Amino acid sequence: MPSAAFQWLSLVGIIWLQAINGTNTNFPAYSSQLKQLLSISQVELNNLAFASDAGKLFGWFSGLASVYLPLWLVLIIGSFLGLIGYGVQYLFITNQIASLSYWHVFLLTFLAGNSICWINTVCYVVTIRNFVSDRQVAVGITTSYQGLSAKIYTNIVEAVSPHKKARTFLFLNSLLPVVVCLIATPLVREIEVKSPNHMNVGFAVMFVITIATGIYAVISSLQFVTSKTSSMGILIGILVSLLLPLLVPVSVKIKELAGSWHKERERLRVYHFTMEENTNEERAENEVKEGEDSIEVQEDGAMEEIGVKLMLRRTNFWLYFFVYFFGATIGLVFLNNLGQIAESRGCSGTSSLVSLSSSFGFFGRLIPSLMDYFYRGKGKISRPASMVAVMGPTAGAFFLLLNKTDLALYTSTAIIGVCTGVITSIAVSTTAELFGTKHFSVNHNVVVANIPMGSFLFGYSAALVYRKEGGHEHGKCMGMECYSNTFVIWGSFCLLGTFLALILHARTRKFYSQ
Repeated sequence: MPSAAFQWLSLVGIIWLQAINGTNTNFPAYSSQLKQLLSISQVELNNLAFASDAGKLFGWFSGLASVYLPLWLVLIIGSFLGLIGYGVQYLFITNQIASLSYWHVFLLTFLAGNSICWINTVCYVVTIRNFVSDRQVAVGITTSYQGLSAKIYTNIVEAVSPHKKARTFLFLNSLLPVVVCLIATPLVREIEVKSPNHMNVGFAVMFVITIATGIYAVISSLQFVTSKTSSMGILIGILVSLLLPLLVPVSVKIKELAGSWHKERERLRVYHFTMEENTNEERAENEVKEGEDSIEVQEDGAMEEIGVKLMLRRTNFWLYFFVYFFGATIGLVFLNNLGQIAESRGCSGTSSLVSLSSSFGFFGRLIPSLMDYFYRGKGKISRPASMVAVMGPTAGAFFLLLNKTDLALYTSTAIIGVCTGVITSIAVSTTAELFGTKHFSVNHNVVVANIPMGSFLFGYSAALVYRKEGGHEHGKCMGMECYSNTFVIWGSFCLLGTFLALILHARTRKFYSQ
């Protein structure tokens, strides 16, 4: 039987992968500089942001690959797609490649965006299979670290090369995922542990470490802190926090070794063993196994176990699809445009805003797993109801952006970051609960295909309004009018998404009340 320490070690490997897999989330930090280097308009820049998200349209390829190929190979393929996508762009920006058209850059960005799906698919599949009875808890902890990606990359750039952001971000986006994937490949695999002990304690320690990491990320993103602390010091702190989860598998292994040593000593003392004790031990083991089996069946329950063809015929799927479309996807579009939004409002702290949204997104992704952890055994938490709870504040945040103060910008960015993170984390369990785990890898990649669609629709319309209001001065628009109409439209769509989430909640209430 494999050691439970390897089960926790797989979770640590997934945490590291998720921490570097949000390569598209750092786009706002260097988009303005990239716009100048490529001499492109705001519409063309928005198309590049769309290209990164459009890679998810073919995310289902990674789902199929995970069925027929070893997971380690799927992981390596994903990392090398990113190496090609971002690496060739880096060579172009640094004049190592003489000629590269805009459409070449577009296709490379598309390829890089698709690479994220491959790594995500492996992370989700391994997490769900290794922690069947604690699926949402494990998924929430690991995906929360993807919310830190922009923060981690920004800290590295600020410490290494703050004046050449575009080329440094592209270099890191191409190389860092490959390095981490090679390190994590031996760790991220299916571990069949029949009777895991002390799962509650392990998750409690993970939560403490994760929350502490999030608090550090938020504090180190605030301007009054960054102005007084060196960039290298902040970077060292975040890297140390990524190593802290190793405490759990190490402590589990030490406990296992101590336990086996104790059992060996007891085995040598034969006179302590009696038939009565052996019978009691066997009875206790059988009770534990029966209890675990019953828990697994209960936790692995789904409304139905269906493939993608049947899923596309379900009303619940389309409600869920558009709730995500009008919620998390609009939030992601806002975060993609954060650089231009801050610039148009005369706010100079773009890097600070990106780090802030990343840090609050981290907590947003973590909240659902905290709720599941504390409510275990007290009934299921309705995922659609949770979406309703965060869609309303997201709509309010967009209307708050009509206020021209920096405080409104920072507050709205934090709210949108949290709520987008919550929906992103909830979506993984929602797909599994509504449509089953057997075809999860393909089903969920179909669900998130709404992201590139929304990125194009909402992002392109925002870029058109930006260009209309900006006139022709270097393609720039300065002032509140650049995005005010866009914020009203986005907020209204969020309210529509809230209504759809209420309908989905009503349709699934019976299932979640069981």
